[in-house]
Amino acid sequence: QVQLVESGGGLVQAGGSLRLSCAASGRTFSSYAMGWFRQAPGKEREFVATINWSGSSTSYAASVKGRFTISRDNAKNTVYLQMNSLKPEDTAVYYCARSEYSGVVTGRAAYDYWGQGTQVTVSS
Repeated sequence: QVQLVESGGGLVQAGGSLRLSCAASGRTFSSYAMGWFRQAPGKEREFVATINWSGSSTSYAASVKGRFTISRDNAKNTVYLQMNSLKPEDTAVYYCARSEYSGVVTGRAAYDYWGQGTQVTVSS
């Protein structure tokens, strides 16, 4: 069983930064791609960013490209999301997820384990 625990969310002013972390249990963390998704009130959960098993390949949603950076530390079983130049429309619950695959993938159906989420609120 894989457990994912997110941390680092909070309240920040527009233009500010936050760094989310996701700690994973299990010895196979480094074999799988990881992703970040978010869900705003009344909206569907949407893809934010993904990183492949080694960290050599990433992909981002158009809405966050150039502002957010996904990274991972396989020695620490942790994936990160650095969020800069935050906007009020980035307000959402952010979820970490583990993919069934080793390469980058953006579709929700490809992710089989999910964290409980961490709230990010950006004030204007």
